[in-house]
Amino acid sequence: MELNEDMPFALQELRSEENISEGVVDHLSHLLVDAVDNRVNDKVAIAFSGGVDSSLLAFLSEKLDRQFTLYTIGFADSKDVLAAQTVADAMDWPIQMKVIQLEDVEALAKKVIAITGKRDPVSVGVGCVMYCVCEMMEEEILLTGIGSEELFAGYERHKGDVQAACWDGLLHIWERDITRDLCLAQHFGKELRLPFMDKALIEYAMKIDPSLKIGEQRKQILREAAVNLGLPKEFAFRKKSAAQYGSKFDFAFEKLAKKKGLGKKEYLETL
Repeated sequence: MELNEDMPFALQELRSEENISEGVVDHLSHLLVDAVDNRVNDKVAIAFSGGVDSSLLAFLSEKLDRQFTLYTIGFADSKDVLAAQTVADAMDWPIQMKVIQLEDVEALAKKVIAITGKRDPVSVGVGCVMYCVCEMMEEEILLTGIGSEELFAGYERHKGDVQAACWDGLLHIWERDITRDLCLAQHFGKELRLPFMDKALIEYAMKIDPSLKIGEQRKQILREAAVNLGLPKEFAFRKKSAAQYGSKFDFAFEKLAKKKGLGKKEYLETL
C-alpha cells in the first residue's frame, strides 16, 4: 500500500486556503476514476455496505472493466445487509454475504482485539466487519472507502468549521482507522488499497469550498460526482450509518454488555 507512518506529515503539507467551486463535479469525477484505475489492475474484493463510497468503488471498477466481488457483513436485519443486497441485485454485481448471529460476536470481538490491540467500541465494531471480509475473500487485494468521510464531511462532527473538522479527521486517520485495517488485512495475508486516500484526490478535495460538501445530505459533492459518473441517484444518495451501526455490531456489544451489567466500553475491556 502506498501509505506509511509519514502520511500525517505529507497530509499537513497539502493544506491550502484556496477553495474551488467552478467545475468541481466534473474534475472530481475524473480524479475518482483515476484513483480507482491506479489501484485496480487485477480482480479485487470490495468491502460493501451499499453506501455511496463502496457503491462508487464497485461502479467505477465495472466502468473500468475490472473484475470484483462485493463482501458484506452484518446481522440479517441490519441496514447494511439489506441495502447491499438491494444495490447488488439492481446493478447485477457479484456479492457474498456473511450473516452474523449474536452468539458469534464475543469470539469475533476477541480475535479483533488480539490482532489490533484496540478495545473501543468503534474500532472493535468496524474491525469485526473487516475481519470477516478478510476471512471470506478469495482475492488478494481489498478496496475500502476509508477517507471519504474525512474528505467530504460525512460525519456529525463535520459542522461549524467544516474544513477544520475535515483536516482534523484526515490528520488522525492513520492511527485511528488505517492501522486497524492494515493489521487485519496483514493477518490474512491481504493487501489493502484505499482509493479515497489518493494524493491527487486529497489535494483537490481539501480545496473544495466546504459549503459544497454539506447540502441536501452530507458528502453532497461526492454524491453529485457519483451521479455524474452514472451511478443511479437512489444509490448515490442513500443515507448510511457508520459500519459499526449499519452492521449492528454496536447493538450487539450493547446487548451482550447489558447481560453482564456493563456498559459497552467496560464489556470490551473484559475480553
